[in-house]
Amino acid sequence: MLWTIVAVLVILWLLGLVTSYTMGGLIHVLLVIAIVVVLIRVIQGRKPL
Repeated sequence: MLWTIVAVLVILWLLGLVTSYTMGGLIHVLLVIAIVVVLIRVIQGRKPL
């Protein structure tokens, strides 16, 4: 589930960079949150994705 969310956010983020269209920075905020969640899981010693 987390892997799917991260993949979708990365694709939307890259699409936003290419087309200069972002949803008010929402995609960037969600991407940062997803990366933080993955890092926390790695630090805790769990499987990240």
